[in-house]
Amino acid sequence: FTSSFQCELTSHASLQIKKEISIMKIVRHPNIIRLNEVLAGQTKIYIIMELITGGELFDKIARQGKLRENEARKYFQQLIDAINYCHSKGVYHRDLKPENLLLDSRGNLKVSDFGLSSLSQNGFLHTTCGTPNYVAPEVLSDGGYDGSAADVWSCGVILYVLMAGYLPFEENDLPTLYDKITAAHFSCPDWFSQGAKSLIQRILDPTPKTRMTIKEMKSDTWFSKNYVGVRHGEDENVSLDDVQAAFDNIEDKYVSEQVTRNDGGPLMMNAFEMITLSQGLNLSSLFDRQQEYVKRQTRFVSRKPAKTIAATIEVVADSMGLKVHSQNYKLRLEGVSSNKMSPFAVVLEIFEVAPALFMVDVRKVAGDSLEYHRVCSFHITSCILLKFLGDYCGWNIRLCSNFMLYS
Repeated sequence: FTSSFQCELTSHASLQIKKEISIMKIVRHPNIIRLNEVLAGQTKIYIIMELITGGELFDKIARQGKLRENEARKYFQQLIDAINYCHSKGVYHRDLKPENLLLDSRGNLKVSDFGLSSLSQNGFLHTTCGTPNYVAPEVLSDGGYDGSAADVWSCGVILYVLMAGYLPFEENDLPTLYDKITAAHFSCPDWFSQGAKSLIQRILDPTPKTRMTIKEMKSDTWFSKNYVGVRHGEDENVSLDDVQAAFDNIEDKYVSEQVTRNDGGPLMMNAFEMITLSQGLNLSSLFDRQQEYVKRQTRFVSRKPAKTIAATIEVVADSMGLKVHSQNYKLRLEGVSSNKMSPFAVVLEIFEVAPALFMVDVRKVAGDSLEYHRVCSFHITSCILLKFLGDYCGWNIRLCSNFMLYS
């Protein structure tokens, strides 16, 4: 089984995707999501990935809060194994965060999303990238930085989030956030063990040269408890030329493009694209009203007219005090978080998946991910559905699992 990622094939996107594919073909490790195949159409690239059914590690934190120390340690050990392997191949992730860490059916961690990764060229990196709350202090400066040390910092922030359930560095404006990160101004909760506190404090060292290395980490008493290193198979020797050759020979098969309409209606989604969005490649999860458990409430379908759906979304958004920007059946909702400290934005897009059957896709485009998972996604979709339920007869509404969509 596979899952698919798609991206508009602009010149810039093509180069970015080729780079990501090259990196994903270089890294072959049990704790890194595997690339299986690449298909391409005239305007889209479909990257066929290993199917990961356990969802994001972030979802687990958002759903149950902080993890037990032993569980957090296991995930952290697997993360460090994967990142250490990447570094041995000269690959630096540069955007490590719980949203980019997936779980397979056995609960093992899988690192994904190498879109911001960099291949080492025996020097310092200079591009400032990544998610601000997880970025190392030196990445925020104008000078070059060691990609390995920067990734280690991000891993330390992730460990903190796993054990605390919240971020070590969080402010409502970027300058203050950057000041806190640069000074490594944070404190560990009382429930952290002394060993965990000591490890995190050594990892979140604002000076890269004195920051704990992965080699030192593996000798740490807290880290090494119940540690079992993974074994992986032989590496594939892949060059950028191999990736280019693969693109040059991709057959334009299986793939048709999203249909552009001239009547002003919603975009039509073909079967291949529906499969990429459906949980576990099983379309029954999208339409089966008898399925009781759905992991994430980020998408639903309805037989009501698209205009009615759009109007309902606007009414619900207005009742929640959200600002609405609407164009061609794509609605952007803007507001502030429940603590009134940070802005967020959500996009809802309506697709026609069959005659008189429409799907609404809900996704976060700005703001804090914890806020989106805990409040925004749940309340917006729930309010819309509750409004629909007032006229449920004749409706076919089904919340379904969010899947990985490359954008």
